[in-house]
Amino acid sequence: MSKIFEFMKPYSGMILCAALLLFTEAILALILPSYMANIVNDGVLPGHISVIWRNGLIMLLITLLSVFTALGAGFFTARTATGVANDLREAVFKKILRFSSAEVNRFSTSSLITRTTNDIMQVQSALTMAIRQFIYAPIIGIGGIIRALERSPSMTWIIALATITMVGAMVILFFVAFPKYKLIQVLIDRLNLVSRENLSGILVVRAFSTQSFEKKRFDKANKDLADTNLFVDQAFSFIMPTIMLILNITTALIVWVGARQVSAFQIDIGDIFAFLQYGLLIIFAFLMVAIMLVILPRAVVSAERIKEVLEAEGGVPYKNKPLPLPDDFKGEIEFKNVSFRYPDALESDDNVLNDISFSAKPGETTAIIGSTGSGKTSVFKLILRFFDVTGGAVLVDGIDIRDIHKEDLHNKVGYISQKAVLFTGTIRSNLLYADKNAADETLYDAAETAQSADFIKEKEDGYESNVAQGGSNFSGGQRQRLSIARALVKKAQIYLFDDSFSALDLKTDALLRQALKKKMKDCTIVIIAQRISSIMDADKIVVLDNGNIAGQGTHSELLKNCEVYKEIASSQLSDEEVNNGL
Repeated sequence: MSKIFEFMKPYSGMILCAALLLFTEAILALILPSYMANIVNDGVLPGHISVIWRNGLIMLLITLLSVFTALGAGFFTARTATGVANDLREAVFKKILRFSSAEVNRFSTSSLITRTTNDIMQVQSALTMAIRQFIYAPIIGIGGIIRALERSPSMTWIIALATITMVGAMVILFFVAFPKYKLIQVLIDRLNLVSRENLSGILVVRAFSTQSFEKKRFDKANKDLADTNLFVDQAFSFIMPTIMLILNITTALIVWVGARQVSAFQIDIGDIFAFLQYGLLIIFAFLMVAIMLVILPRAVVSAERIKEVLEAEGGVPYKNKPLPLPDDFKGEIEFKNVSFRYPDALESDDNVLNDISFSAKPGETTAIIGSTGSGKTSVFKLILRFFDVTGGAVLVDGIDIRDIHKEDLHNKVGYISQKAVLFTGTIRSNLLYADKNAADETLYDAAETAQSADFIKEKEDGYESNVAQGGSNFSGGQRQRLSIARALVKKAQIYLFDDSFSALDLKTDALLRQALKKKMKDCTIVIIAQRISSIMDADKIVVLDNGNIAGQGTHSELLKNCEVYKEIASSQLSDEEVNNGL
């Protein structure tokens, strides 16, 4: 919870106001029973109507004042809890944005969503209750005991017995239920994961008719969570009956013992009423603590999970103090004896990349090809510095990227992922995602180059056309071309195409490559491709095979001296096309 306290500091003034109002409310609640005793002792028994009216009016004023103090305390408490939750969500979200792929994989996407939403909501609920109960309940409890002692010391054993019984029951309950709260949050992560996978892969589920299997998987995750929640709820369901039983027994004892003392002229009847009210206040204080026992343990677990995210190492660390990029940045990329394995790989696992060396120069198109699992996408992850190399170095304009601020590097790179990602909004808003200040002419030019202009013009609203979640109202090829257009709006020096032409037909692919070559003649272009037809005219082709470079050169050179490339070409091209390439 220490991390949560840091977020509460800006709200210290509101917490102080709430504390003062709650203190006043508690004192007023402790004063009321005395006036009730006065009404009985000095008004009802002697028959003094004026005393009854005077004390009754004072009690009414105290009650009204208590209402206003309670409303004020509630206002400041709600503002504090809501503000802390808002700041926590913002901090967690910003932290996640700085995470590298390693951190996202370590926590998992489903868990990060749960921590950003459900966990913070648990903390907010606990804060709302805690600010009130931790101030109000102790004052009521301690003050009630003191005032009860003043009224009738001989009956304090009843309060002591009730207090010890309630504390014992709560301690036992706390240690039984608390371990389950951490499990509940883990099970929520699991349920979130299963739901997310089913929703995102619903077409695959239907295509393979595995609905029954997925239903069983969901039912298991759902039942595990339900059973654990049921255990906790059943455990805490004993709180209210226990407290009510203690309350009724305490009331009966006070009345019985008090009646005997009244008969013996040891105490006034009004004092019994006051003592009974103080006993009720003390038990009410324990009831509030019991409610906190239901909410606080889960909030503590949630706070620890939030703390794990906030204190995680965000992103890949810098080797030295970040260096600025030169003003005449050209965008030359060089891999020097690079080896790489993923951080969570076992020691027995092989490297994803082994001793990779090649360069990509400005004004040239460098292509990377290889079979699935050969390490192509890992090359891009290293260029973008989503991960650090295990050995060797990746240089940009001769500077190790570990010495460059990641934001400076990304500002120079236009990246088009293998899976086209569009955001809810309009075509214009998606294109402006690369540069919010881009002029309309820039958007139109980028769309023209990416072969998107024609289908955009065909839409009734043009660039203001709606883009559904994930771009689901566009075909795969259209989404891909829009993502390419978005990258072109950025006007970067380096462009990375991660198999970005696979969703395009051959004609559109050829037109797009011609337009890119014309518009980006001074840029460094690196293309990952599965189709040889997409990279035949590249200035340099790097062939990867199981993490090793099997060959480098032009299309014709590789057909002559690289068996791996020749095998790929033979599987995709006709014999005539292969022979013509030679």
